Amino acid sequence: MTADTPISAATLQAFSDAWNRHDLPALMSFMHADCVFETAAGQEAYGTRHTGHEAVAKAFASAWASFPDAQWRNGRHLVLGDRGLSEWTFTGTAADGRRSASDGVDLFTFKDGKILVKNVFRKARPALPAL
Repeated sequence: MTADTPISAATLQAFSDAWNRHDLPALMSFMHADCVFETAAGQEAYGTRHTGHEAVAKAFASAWASFPDAQWRNGRHLVLGDRGLSEWTFTGTAADGRRSASDGVDLFTFKDGKILVKNVFRKARPALPAL
């Protein structure tokens, strides 16, 4: 993906596919050099903000460290100019066996054919018991 390649719903599907493969280099290839990732949780109104390739990559990788089988299923994607969104259902199992399953959405801002901002929102749902 280059600056003259517009972002499309297919681009966001490919980004989602990289998440489900746990493919950090592929994920980061979609991100702008000045990227920002705002998480669903944190002390601030925006959650926790990670800025720049190195910080964003570290934050992305932490999702798989917390949930080694993490998946974002049932994706639906929409792009409107320099903005986009992805709806999904997150599933994963923590090290202690507790399971997570909750719906969420990513709001995106694009710049130069890349993802500049990924802002995530996820339903607050208690952990499910281990199987």
